[in-house]
Amino acid sequence: MSGGSVVALSGGIGGAKLALGLSRVLPPEELLIVANTGDDFEHLGLSISPDLDTLMYTLAGLANAELGWGRRDETWAFMDTLAAIGGDTWFRLGDRDLAVHVERTRRLAAGEPLSAITAELCTRLGVRPRVVPMSDDPVRTRLRTEEGWLDFQHYFVRLQCRPVVQEIAFAGAATARPQPALLHALGAEGLRAVIICPSNPFISIEPILAVPGLRPALAACRAPVIAVSPIVGGRAVKGPTAKMMAELGLAPSAAAVAARYRDLLDGYVIDHDDAAAAGDLGLPVTVTATVMTTLAEREALARAVLGAADALGGDAGA
Repeated sequence: MSGGSVVALSGGIGGAKLALGLSRVLPPEELLIVANTGDDFEHLGLSISPDLDTLMYTLAGLANAELGWGRRDETWAFMDTLAAIGGDTWFRLGDRDLAVHVERTRRLAAGEPLSAITAELCTRLGVRPRVVPMSDDPVRTRLRTEEGWLDFQHYFVRLQCRPVVQEIAFAGAATARPQPALLHALGAEGLRAVIICPSNPFISIEPILAVPGLRPALAACRAPVIAVSPIVGGRAVKGPTAKMMAELGLAPSAAAVAARYRDLLDGYVIDHDDAAAAGDLGLPVTVTATVMTTLAEREALARAVLGAADALGGDAGA
């Protein structure tokens, strides 16, 4: 494989799987992972960054594989005690995880930017690639449903994605400033590829793209921009992607996801189950196994995506 830096845009669980694969096949200094912060919210007086933490725990080898979120070997004394005294327990915070939120909240209140706090946490936990939030300014994903406007975590966790989604908005995005490290990477001479991980396009990737300046910077960068479909055979590998697409009037398909990014993409990666649609997408397509249940499968997909980018060449976005 040719050298050069790689930028990966990611949400939580699905994107973190590919981010881990990339971290295993690339030198750490060549990988910049940009996390969605539209899921961030304040709960019990704490500042919580679910996608950042999922990426951080996954890359540190600390993720809770059984639950799919949080830390492994977790204990729940805090939540048990909170329930016993009548507290709000719909969003569960493990004891080990709680320490991260307390420290993040303290440092944010002291005026530190989220990117600096994230960098310190990653260093402390042994994460070697650079992980940055899409912006240090707050952006909050909100969904209009038949129950009215809902903050993302109330829709996703408290209501278990049951309400029908009618519209999605990103509060604060219009005035948010893009992460300088991302803008620098997109304009760098040595950029090898930009990878859009297999995350929900509506609530994981589009909040990133909504930050002013990022979509034009992606469209203008000279490196190939490659997306991996989060839809396999008409179904979401993880989460409510297919449900949301149907509710918004879109076919839950790899092709429909590609259409969301069409102005940005130089290539697209789909699963073998969707190979029949490859010729209809109007851009170079790589067909490979995209469902990642093992570490070897994460690494294999990472190599396939990088290979697709290298085949397109460094001036694909020119």
